Amino acid sequence: MARRYSHIQKYEKEIIERIEKGETLREIGEAYGFTYQQMRGFKTRYNEKERKRAAGIAIKKKGRPPKDYQVSEEDKIAQLRYIIDRKDAKIKSLEMENELMRDFLSLTGRK
Repeated sequence: MARRYSHIQKYEKEIIERIEKGETLREIGEAYGFTYQQMRGFKTRYNEKERKRAAGIAIKKKGRPPKDYQVSEEDKIAQLRYIIDRKDAKIKSLEMENELMRDFLSLTGRK
């Protein structure tokens, strides 16, 4: 079945609305001219993006950004939260390491 090329991302909002209404991926794909595999891949990528957003991880696009690319405030905040969380985890790890070293040194009779 030949079809004209159209990118699935153009229909993202409509597809998500139809999924939430309870339509199957096969039905939605037939309506927009996409295969079941394309729809399944789209849903997988969409779910992964949503998981990253919920976790506060900034979503990076592949390739070189366009000249008129603007970073949204939401992406900036998510990136900063991720950086802060990583630094907090590193600090906690170092504090635990210091505590273990103190315990080891006290048990071996050094300081």
